[in-house]
Amino acid sequence: MSNRTAVITGAASGMGEAIARHLVKQGDRVALLARRTDRLGELAEELGDRALPVTADVTSRESVDNAVRQVHDAFGPVDLVVNSAGVMLPNPIDDGREDEWVRMIDTNVTGALRVIGAFGADLVEAAAAGRTADLVNISSIGAHVTFPNYAVYGATKAALTHLSASLRSEYGPRDVRVTNIEPGLTDTELGGHIDNDGLQGQLGQMVDAIGALSADEIADLVGYVTSRPRHVNLRQIVILPTRQA
Repeated sequence: MSNRTAVITGAASGMGEAIARHLVKQGDRVALLARRTDRLGELAEELGDRALPVTADVTSRESVDNAVRQVHDAFGPVDLVVNSAGVMLPNPIDDGREDEWVRMIDTNVTGALRVIGAFGADLVEAAAAGRTADLVNISSIGAHVTFPNYAVYGATKAALTHLSASLRSEYGPRDVRVTNIEPGLTDTELGGHIDNDGLQGQLGQMVDAIGALSADEIADLVGYVTSRPRHVNLRQIVILPTRQA
């Protein structure tokens, strides 16, 4: 399946960037949403005219609304939305890092909701016209498995996983598929957000001991689930390194 029109958040790096590359390679048009204008420009230049760079911050309603206008002006309605933007900021709960709590909730949960609200009508319209329509949320194994010092991050991912399940009851009857993907340890820039040296070192030790998935492997999975016949919804997928499983 190709020639779809996709929106990908968090497209400047990591899983979002890899998903964008994968979808463009298979013939889709992709709107690249992220905050880093320079990185988006470089990626769009590399990917060619099937990629549209759109500077957007999912924590801002105004920014998301502006992104919708740019995407519609360039590509028209979309039929595939991938919520890949996310931030992981682990710290002991006793540290009381409200700044980090708010940032994770605003990005990982409210930001995803803003994007769904902004493009949900496009998905419903595409499905009503007989086309395949997909919403893919990138959650985390942290939605189910607890890790010390990752309480708030895990809570945001649990919320996204539950949101995905609930949305199927609203979108499914209208033929819009909702897929929730929960990666385990994956080699992305998320670890670079950690400002606790001890926890950053711990994450590095886990990578050394277990081995990590690559962003390309997550992208390949997104390509697979969104290429199934439109009546098939791979609703919930946990993907882990073998040694973590």
